Amino acid sequence: MVKEVYHPNAYLTDFRNVKPGLRARTCMLKTLERISADAKTIAEHTGLKYWVIMHHLKLLEEKGLVQRKGHRPSVWKLTGFGQKRLQW
Repeated sequence: MVKEVYHPNAYLTDFRNVKPGLRARTCMLKTLERISADAKTIAEHTGLKYWVIMHHLKLLEEKGLVQRKGHRPSVWKLTGFGQKRLQW
């Protein structure tokens, strides 16, 4: 049995971290590490639905891991806090 490895910043405090959410945030964070993009572009790169992307972007924004720039469509990017990976 292979254990899934999630992005360290995909775990949110004060929030129920279920596997589908962890997978989605891991894909999104890996994409945002490479490029800053709007939600539609992130959805195309990750294969996730647009509404799933928006839900998790808002959660990550509340925790200070991502920020949006500009008006619709907003460009999302990692903050300095979001770029730091936790070391185990």
